[in-house]
Amino acid sequence: MEETTPPHALQRIRRACAERGLTLDDRQLGLLQEYARLLESANRTVNLVSRREKAPLLIRHIFHSLLIGLFHPFRKDERVIDIGTGGGLPGIPLAIAYPESRFLLIDAIGKKITACQQMIRTLDLKNAVSKKARAEELKGLLFDTVLSRQVAPLRTLCGYAEKLLAPDGVLICLKGGDLEREIQEAMDASKKNNGFPARVTTEAIGEFDDCFEEKQIVIAGR
Repeated sequence: MEETTPPHALQRIRRACAERGLTLDDRQLGLLQEYARLLESANRTVNLVSRREKAPLLIRHIFHSLLIGLFHPFRKDERVIDIGTGGGLPGIPLAIAYPESRFLLIDAIGKKITACQQMIRTLDLKNAVSKKARAEELKGLLFDTVLSRQVAPLRTLCGYAEKLLAPDGVLICLKGGDLEREIQEAMDASKKNNGFPARVTTEAIGEFDDCFEEKQIVIAGR
């Protein structure tokens, strides 16, 4: 069964984003809705997102991804890599919202990247590219921002980000649960190895929807 967009969901997303300075026009909202349809359809044959969650996919996954932009407005020509993108989260929603930024989406699982590539083509996104790769395999590439959505412990993600980030770049993660231990382990590893990160901040996002009550945005920098 195709997911039905909840009444007023798109306008709710538009309003919440506008209140934080992110303006989405009708075309962008239409692309987000189409992406939700494509993701739901692809998820029947490829495990891209959980099928057990009760909240609508448009809110639980797509709006969740957009929330990054409310705390980190992406700049023109900003180079962004999404590690472990799966079905394009958070990279595709953010590429729709920020058409002047450049997104590389990677995942180690070929069938997920194949689905992701097809969705990028269908949506005709010119600022997003997806590739089958592991973060540790990338050589000679630097990014302004590294993104990740709950694919690994923060300490591991910081290890990847240290090698991929430009000098003033940041790592931004969408994570849930009690993060105190994860953050402490990442900071301890940084001190021991004189590496990344030098600072970590968190932003609670439960105010936007009850399904985000346990979720936080984690921003790590030099």
